[in-house]
Amino acid sequence: MRSRFRSDRGLTVRMGITLFLLGLLYVGFVAALIALLKSWVLVVVIVALLFGAQYWFSDRIALFAMRGRVVERDDCPELHGVVDRLSALADMPKPVVAVSAMDMPNAFATGRNPDNAVICVTSGLLRRLEPAELEGVLAHELSHVAHKDVAVVTIASFLGVIAGLLVRFAFYSQLFGGGRRDQNTMAVLAVVMGVSAAVYAISFLLIRALSRYRELAADRAAALLTGRPSALASALTKVTGDIARIPTKDLRTAQAFNAFYFTPAFGAEPGLGRFFATHPSLEQRLDQLGRISAELGEAALPGKP
Repeated sequence: MRSRFRSDRGLTVRMGITLFLLGLLYVGFVAALIALLKSWVLVVVIVALLFGAQYWFSDRIALFAMRGRVVERDDCPELHGVVDRLSALADMPKPVVAVSAMDMPNAFATGRNPDNAVICVTSGLLRRLEPAELEGVLAHELSHVAHKDVAVVTIASFLGVIAGLLVRFAFYSQLFGGGRRDQNTMAVLAVVMGVSAAVYAISFLLIRALSRYRELAADRAAALLTGRPSALASALTKVTGDIARIPTKDLRTAQAFNAFYFTPAFGAEPGLGRFFATHPSLEQRLDQLGRISAELGEAALPGKP
């Protein structure tokens, strides 16, 4: 299925490279699992079950974690109307529409493909944005579905999640079982822990690099589809500013899903952490939208001369 969202070769290449490099990591990772569990059959079964659960149920898991609920047209007619228009404009299946009761203004898309996609917005976003701004945000999320980068991030994050769990398992095995294990077993656990830690670190960096680019690609695609980059820029500025005023302690639960959000749930600019951030800076995103606005001959963006 091809939508009317402009294709992004740079995004496609980056997704391919990310998946290829992460695939290479499986060699060392699976070897570490087999060494620990001493059964390749058990390793295959465990990995397949966990991967299948994440791939097939990622939308339900995300909605449950963020207190989202599917809403029908009678519940949110205006929201459904915007999604209807954008789906028709993009020539793609309409995703399931959901609303989270969170006051934090944000939105995310999830699902393994365009036919099984969900777009969720928070009540805080609906309350704060004007119709044109909301359209820009929803177009941004729809582009993630059209470009299939939501599915790629879901798949790519799987290896890092499993590696992180294995690090914890090996650590506690050494911590609490060291006195009952021989030196060979301890050496195996140490190797497993080292390989898993390396896999987790590399996965983390690869996913973050892909995530930053995919957000710029989604901004670009949404601005070109709607023809109103200034509305998207206004939404970005408004949402980022409002999130910055929310106490950090209230954002901690949401931060686990930053890679999927329209804007990250940070109470302030993360400083050196921006090098490991899931999103480009607000300045980068506004600069890109400013260039698109100039190309389209649109009026100046908010805050721009």
